[in-house]
Amino acid sequence: MAMIGKLYHGTAWYPELWDEAVIAHDIEKMKEAGINVVRIGEFTWSTMEPTEGAIDVSLFANVIARLHADDIDTVMCTPTATPPIWLTHRHPERLHVDERGTEMGHGSRQHICTNHPEFRKRAAMITEAIASKLGQLPGLVGWQLDNEFKAHVAACHCSGCLGLWQKWLEKRYGTIEALNEAWGTAIWSQWYERFDQVPHPGPTPFLHNASMQTAHRLFSMACVTDFAAEQAAIIRRFSSAPITHNSSIAFAIDNEQLFSRLDFASFDTYASAENYAAYLINCDLFRNYKPGRGYWLMETSPSYSGSLQSVAVPHPRGYVAAEAVAAYALGADAFCYWHWRQHRSGCEQPHGSVFSAWGKPTIGWDNVLEVEQARGAIEPLLLGSSPAIAEVALVYSDRAKAFLTTEPLKGMNYRGLLTDCYARLLAMGIHRDVIPESAPLHGRKLLLTPFLPYVSDEFIAKAMTFAEQGGIWIVGPFTGCRTEEHTIPTDTALGKLEQLSGIEAVSSYPFDGTGAIGQAFGMTAPLGMWGTVFEPHGAASVGIVEGGLTPGRSFLTEHRVGRGWLVMLGVMPMGEEGDAMLRAMLDHYASRAGVALRSDATSGTLVAPRVEQDGRQLWAIVNMDGRGGTVTVPNRSEDALTSEPLVSGPLSIGRYAYRVVRLPAMAK
Repeated sequence: MAMIGKLYHGTAWYPELWDEAVIAHDIEKMKEAGINVVRIGEFTWSTMEPTEGAIDVSLFANVIARLHADDIDTVMCTPTATPPIWLTHRHPERLHVDERGTEMGHGSRQHICTNHPEFRKRAAMITEAIASKLGQLPGLVGWQLDNEFKAHVAACHCSGCLGLWQKWLEKRYGTIEALNEAWGTAIWSQWYERFDQVPHPGPTPFLHNASMQTAHRLFSMACVTDFAAEQAAIIRRFSSAPITHNSSIAFAIDNEQLFSRLDFASFDTYASAENYAAYLINCDLFRNYKPGRGYWLMETSPSYSGSLQSVAVPHPRGYVAAEAVAAYALGADAFCYWHWRQHRSGCEQPHGSVFSAWGKPTIGWDNVLEVEQARGAIEPLLLGSSPAIAEVALVYSDRAKAFLTTEPLKGMNYRGLLTDCYARLLAMGIHRDVIPESAPLHGRKLLLTPFLPYVSDEFIAKAMTFAEQGGIWIVGPFTGCRTEEHTIPTDTALGKLEQLSGIEAVSSYPFDGTGAIGQAFGMTAPLGMWGTVFEPHGAASVGIVEGGLTPGRSFLTEHRVGRGWLVMLGVMPMGEEGDAMLRAMLDHYASRAGVALRSDATSGTLVAPRVEQDGRQLWAIVNMDGRGGTVTVPNRSEDALTSEPLVSGPLSIGRYAYRVVRLPAMAK
C-alpha cells in the first residue's frame, strides 16, 4: 500500500526559469490537470548561489508555500549535477576526466569530479543551506539527491581520483602482493611494486587487464554511493522527509548499494511504446530495492523525449495512461513527467512537455488528463491493496553489468539480455519480481540467474537453501564462469556450481557461427553467444547439442537437490526457435515448481496481481501493446471498479485500456 495515503501524479518544474505570470499560470493549470506533486530545484545551483557564498533559497521557499496552498506537494532536489561557473572555472582540476583522458568543460551537467574534496565541500554547503531553510516547510514530502548519477559519464580518471583509487585498492587487498595474485599481473608484465603505481584503466595500445577494469568500475560505483550517503546525512539533520535519487539501470552505478542508503527508490525511463517491456522491467525491479515501500517513477515523457540531436516518436494516444496504470498497479506511489513547461533554451528544447514554451497545451496535455482520470478511478482500490509477491524471481545485478561492460563478448549487453529474459516471462503471463542479489528468496518458487558471471558464496548458499526447500534454481547462461576478481576459475570452469549441479563443464567457447543446434523439449534451435557444455555426473541431461564443435554434449541439465532442483543452462538458444525453446523450458519448470501466479493473458496485456487487506486478490489488467487482448477470469469474479459480476471465461481488454478484477475469495 502507498506510503503517503495517496497516489501521486506529478511533474518536474523549473520556476526559476520563468516570471511571476508564468508561475501563476502553471500552478493553475497543474490544479486543473490533477497534478498533486511537483519536483523542483535539481539544476538551480547558479540561481541559489550566483556568487560563491551568497546562497539564497527564498524563491524555492515561496514556491513550496504557494504549491502547498493549492494542495500540491513538493519534492526538493539538491542541485549538485550542475555546478555554477565560479566553481568549475576557478579550479579546473575539479573537472571530470573520462577514460580517454579528455577533460570535461562547463556548460552541460556532470562535468565536475564528484570525488574532488573542494566540490564535496561546496556540495555539502549548498545541501545544508537548502535543507536547513526548507526542510521543515509544510508540503515538502520528499528529497531527490542530484540528478541521474552517471547518466553521461562513468568513472572519473582525474589525478585526484587516481589517489582515491589507489587507496581503495590498498584497503581492498591489503598488500600489493595480494593484488598481483588476485589480478594475475604476471601476464604481459603487468606486475606492480606499489599501490601508487596502479594507473587508471585509461588510454592504452590494446586492452587493460579485465580485473583492473572491473575493479575500477566497482570503485566508481562505491564513490557514487558514498557521495549520495553524504548528502542524505546532511538532509536528515534538518528534515524527516524521505530521500531518494532518480536512477536508472542504464547508468554506471550500483542501484542496490545506492538505495540501501536511501529511503525509497525511484527511476527515470523514456522507453518507447513499442518497447514496453523495457519500461515494465523498471517497475518490477525498483519495487524490490526497498521492499514494502512504494517506488516512484520520477521521470517519463508525457508524449516523447528529445534533445538537440534527436527526438523520439510520440507515444500513441492512450499509451501514457496505460503506462501510469501499470506503474501504479505494480507498486508505484508516483507517476511523474519530465517536464511541465517546454524549455525555451538549452539543449533539450525539443523534448516533449505538458505545456509549450509559449504557454499552450501540447499533445501531452490530453495524455495527462487521461492519466488523472485513471488515477482517480483506481486509487481507492490500490490504496487498499499491495502488489503480490511473485513466485518467480529474476536476478538483476549492476555488478554483473560491470563485468559484461568489461567483457561484452560479441555484443553481450547486460541490460538488453536481462530485458529479453524479462520480456519472455511477461509475454508468458508469469507474474515476476526482478530482484537484486541481496534480496531474500522467501515465497519464491522459481529463481532465474542468467548472465551473472560471478556468483558469491553467500548467494550460492542462499540459492541452494531455496532449492533444497523445494525451489527450482535455473542457472545461466554465462553464470558462475568468472571469479570475484574477474578471472577464470582454475579448479573447475564454473566453480562450486559444478559439484552442486552434478555436472562437469568440458568446453566453453563462442557458439555463433559454429552450426551447433540444441535439442530439448522436443524442439530444436540454433545455439549462440558464449556458452558452456557439460558432461553429466549425477545430473540428467535435458538438452543435447547436435552438430557443431561439441556434438552429443549437454547444454541443459537438471539435478535433484533436497526437495528441489538445480537446472544448468549452458548455452543460449537463439532466434524464434530459441525463444520457443526457452518458453518451453520456463513453462516446464514453472509448472513443476507449482507457480500459480500466472495468467493466460494474450501477449501485450499485463496482469498485475495485488492482495487486498482481507486477503482477496485483485488483478489490474492493462493492455500495453495497443492491440487489445483477453485474459480468462475465474467464476465468481467481479469488476472491482463497478462491483458488477463477471462471467467466467475470456475478458476483453481494449487498446491501451485497463480493467481491475476482484477474484473470488480463496482463489489461487
